[in-house]
Amino acid sequence: MLNYIIRRILYAIPILFGIILITFLLFNVVGGNPVYQMLGKHATQEQIKEFEHEYGFDKSLFIDFQALKNAEIIKTFDSQFVFFIKQVITFDFGRSYSSKQKITTMIADGIVPSLSLAVPSFIIGVIVALIIAFICAYYRNTLIDRFTVIASVLGMSISVLAYIIGGQYILAYKMGWLPISGYESGINAIPYLILPALIWIINSLGSDVRFFRTVILDEINQNYVRTAYAKGLSPQKTLFKHVLKNAMIPIITALVIVIPYLYTGSLLLENFFGIPGLGNMTINAIANSDFPVVKFMTFTGALIYVIFNTLSDILYSVVDPRVRLK
Repeated sequence: MLNYIIRRILYAIPILFGIILITFLLFNVVGGNPVYQMLGKHATQEQIKEFEHEYGFDKSLFIDFQALKNAEIIKTFDSQFVFFIKQVITFDFGRSYSSKQKITTMIADGIVPSLSLAVPSFIIGVIVALIIAFICAYYRNTLIDRFTVIASVLGMSISVLAYIIGGQYILAYKMGWLPISGYESGINAIPYLILPALIWIINSLGSDVRFFRTVILDEINQNYVRTAYAKGLSPQKTLFKHVLKNAMIPIITALVIVIPYLYTGSLLLENFFGIPGLGNMTINAIANSDFPVVKFMTFTGALIYVIFNTLSDILYSVVDPRVRLK
């Protein structure tokens, strides 16, 4: 297994380099120089030069050809791309354009509110969806199964924005059971997280239940299930001992795609409920063209996705002994 893990890590290196290159091209080449947007059209030349020097925009993109002609090897590679690679290696993306705060400080302040919303909502949502999916599979083609499928399709068809507005109006404004928005640190944050967490779970149930149900029914129709029934195993034992383990591979694959984005919480939920997490910070950064913050969130999301994708390959062998790590 160790050799397999090492190989998977080595495979990820060129992928990460491609992510670094694409992120750099998007924000430093396609995005252009943001100096006039940040300083305004009336900025002086001195202000422009100071801004470009502070954020490295006065350097060449990849290679300084003038330094190369003068045989200044070190200065040749003193470019924006090399500077971005240094930022990636040190995980220091400088300061925000708008707030002038260090991005690492902003991330440290926002990670706890985001995870306090995302992690419980995700775990509870997956558990509830799995339970409902197994009930549907056990009572397949009955009224319970058909009603659940119809409810899942209806749930998928409703925008999360409708859930947010409806939840805030009915549960918070009309009934006054929960706060409309806001956030406090520590255990005092729980009342502010209940409503957005509830909306997160309800919004995710539709698609999750339909997917989990489909995967479980596909396994139920396999030959080994019929063989288990022929040997006298009960439907409950067959479903939970054999079908569940074999159904976990596509389920793990689907969940791994979602897990990397939990660190941002939910963009709309954090924004509408005034939760000072990374999702809210990202929306504000996009609105203010705060490229360093958006760049950090983009690269970090891609990095976490690669890590969890590698982890999912390793977990396959745990849930299914037929998978061999070679």
